[in-house]
Amino acid sequence: MKKVFSWILVLALFTQHAALAQIATDVSAGVAISIDIAGSNIRDGSVVSSSSKGYKLTSNEYDPAIAGVISESPAVAIKNEIRTSTTHEMISNGNAYVLVSSANGNINKNDYLTSSTTPGVAQKATVDGFVLGVALENYSSSNPKSTGKILANIEPHYNATFITTKTNLIDSIRTTIGSPFLSPLTTLRYLLAALIAILSFILGFVYFGRVVKTGVEALGRNPLAERSILTGIIFNLATTIIIMGIGLGISYLILIL
Repeated sequence: MKKVFSWILVLALFTQHAALAQIATDVSAGVAISIDIAGSNIRDGSVVSSSSKGYKLTSNEYDPAIAGVISESPAVAIKNEIRTSTTHEMISNGNAYVLVSSANGNINKNDYLTSSTTPGVAQKATVDGFVLGVALENYSSSNPKSTGKILANIEPHYNATFITTKTNLIDSIRTTIGSPFLSPLTTLRYLLAALIAILSFILGFVYFGRVVKTGVEALGRNPLAERSILTGIIFNLATTIIIMGIGLGISYLILIL
């Protein structure tokens, strides 16, 4: 009789646990910390960025200060003793549910997610830049302004896997400006790459300027040697381009290694 009662108790506990797990479908698997973030539109799954003035909802694409996701039901939470109406839990590493939209296309499992222009909402990442993490579920919508919630692996970092995708100079400058928000080693890499690229351009222009000046002076003294002088100028122009290319190549290697 005791054995039958024990089995009934185990079955009841298992059923209760399964029911609770089914109800709490939005429970995140990451460790959350308490942060202060003001705003009336803070929701479960909102994407958060950090700044010198505190935390806020992301509102720029590929935000270099992207920090994590608001979670109302984290598996583990390290909460502050003093809590206010602006205190929320944020997950910066682990699995969590994220608000997403199809503003940059439908999201498939294993797609990178990044911030969007819609405050607190993530979108599909399609170019190199700062990302929130990786989608663990699909999301599709014909309305780019509507939002949904999907599970994602949260790990904010700079992603450079879209090698074939073109990026413009403004994006590169934005990445360099955002480098202080990264780890010291990553910051050093960006600053070093930017420094080498700038120095290679300066060196190339200075070298070519001197060559052109010397060639013009030589042409004025000896007009009959026009062909050989122009050939020398063209050769030095090619050398200048090679110098710039080597500098950019070194900068690129620093970023990807």
